Amino acid sequence: MRFEHAYVGWSEGRLTQSEAAELLGQCERSFRRHVQRYEADGLQGLLDRRLSQISKRRASAAEVDQVVTLYKTSFAGWNLSHFHSKYKAEFKGVRSYSWLKSVLQGAGAAKVHKARGKHRIKRDRAPLAGMMIHQDASTHRWVEQSVWDLVVTMDDATGEHTSMFFCEQEGSASSFHGIGQTIARYGLFASLYTDRGAHYFTTPKAGGKVDKVNLTQLGRALKQLGIGHIAAYSPQARGRSERAFQTHQGRLPQELARAGITDIQAANRYLEEVYRPEHNREFGVASRCEGTAYVPFISGNLPDILCEQHERTADNDNCVSFEGLQLQIPADEFRYHYVHTRLRVHRYVDATLAVFHGPRRLACYDAKGQQHQDSGKEQRLAA
Repeated sequence: MRFEHAYVGWSEGRLTQSEAAELLGQCERSFRRHVQRYEADGLQGLLDRRLSQISKRRASAAEVDQVVTLYKTSFAGWNLSHFHSKYKAEFKGVRSYSWLKSVLQGAGAAKVHKARGKHRIKRDRAPLAGMMIHQDASTHRWVEQSVWDLVVTMDDATGEHTSMFFCEQEGSASSFHGIGQTIARYGLFASLYTDRGAHYFTTPKAGGKVDKVNLTQLGRALKQLGIGHIAAYSPQARGRSERAFQTHQGRLPQELARAGITDIQAANRYLEEVYRPEHNREFGVASRCEGTAYVPFISGNLPDILCEQHERTADNDNCVSFEGLQLQIPADEFRYHYVHTRLRVHRYVDATLAVFHGPRRLACYDAKGQQHQDSGKEQRLAA
């Protein structure tokens, strides 16, 4: 039916061959070939003839039963490769090892073994600083009676930690904060390499490929900044950051205990003022190539990109409902009201809120929804 629609459109001159082929999801050459078959044999000519033909090389049911019976009665428990060699030498068998294996395993005569682990090759570091940035978190008892998440953002080329801080629970806000600190200190980088956590990627099937279309809040922000996002599919793929966390778990608890630090604010100050600079001096390496891939961030307001963005519709009383809060929109000189207008709510890394109409910020709110005057939000991620 789709082909007939495209064919009629092309024959009547409403569609070009290129447009008709694009409608069918094929190339122009395939479309011309299908036109020839359609004009010769009608719709029957479009059917794949392989679907109605049985391969001449297909084994009969009798041959399959014979092989299964032979293995069960005379070679039960044998290695399939060993049995295949006997099958060809003594019984003049003509089937391949793969066919034999598939038949015996399908019949339950041979076990299906787990696939062997892949042979992994060490990946070289990126040649330039700023080409690839890792971000990961580690949950650990960093101080007595407290379990925090340590969020680390590091450069693949040099091993330098561009951001490092503790938080109660990693998520979108912590990732935004680490990326924001990196951009504020060094500039925009080319790509971010992370695991497939729910705040990084949407994964339709557990353990499967990530969805590159339905983006998370972090994925949307990275796309807006022009930063590529790479998903790691195994712990080994994140080996560089995993080894860094082993170092931190072996050193950082002792240093915090020696400094008498027990609360998260003091721990973060220690990380920033003492531990991160010392770690970068000891473990940082020079990049293979001179120069840098970091570029200055000069367009836009970084905190309004590295934040959660949610679309809402204003109510009849010019309020925006957001997660149980009522955000009152103040009157302004540009329009009488915003009733039933699509607006955008920004939630920043410090949990404060703002309401936007297109590029215009209408009002700012604290975490409880109370309106307040904005105070230097442009600098918050760099703090």
